[in-house]
Amino acid sequence: MTGDVFSIREARPDDYAAIFDLTQRAFAPTPYASGTEGHIVLALRDDGDLTLSLVAVAADQIIGHVAFSPATVGETNGAWYALGPVSVAPEQQKTGVGSRLITAGLDQLRGLPASGCVLIGSPSYYGRFGFTRCDGLTYGTVPAEYVQGLAFTSMSPVGEITFAPGFDVQPK
Repeated sequence: MTGDVFSIREARPDDYAAIFDLTQRAFAPTPYASGTEGHIVLALRDDGDLTLSLVAVAADQIIGHVAFSPATVGETNGAWYALGPVSVAPEQQKTGVGSRLITAGLDQLRGLPASGCVLIGSPSYYGRFGFTRCDGLTYGTVPAEYVQGLAFTSMSPVGEITFAPGFDVQPK
């Protein structure tokens, strides 16, 4: 199975357990994982804050997932969204699954009344989608180069990012 042969669709209720498992497996080997990534997706869904939840499916198996949720950016007016978590099955990483999920999600966000999208992540990875470090965009003590935004309008994101409460979840 390669990253080339898969489809992307909106997540359905019968996908939820597989999404949780996939997310936990995808983040487990990473040095920056908190162990809460799957729980974040659950909390966002339970709180009604999962604006967009897309899965990549190959051979009837979920091999990737991306979540988008509302975010507040300082005193900025407008509808901002957070990208993440994005998860790809370990055996499918670096095959384009994550990139296609992110691109599909951003395309759908652009169809909403959205000002743009923000995230905390690797500049070298997320830069390929148009995310950049934005002067004045912050998130606590996270180094500025990892705090990134992508404006869909002429309004740049400025201020402290506040993610949906689901990002503060602790595993049960």
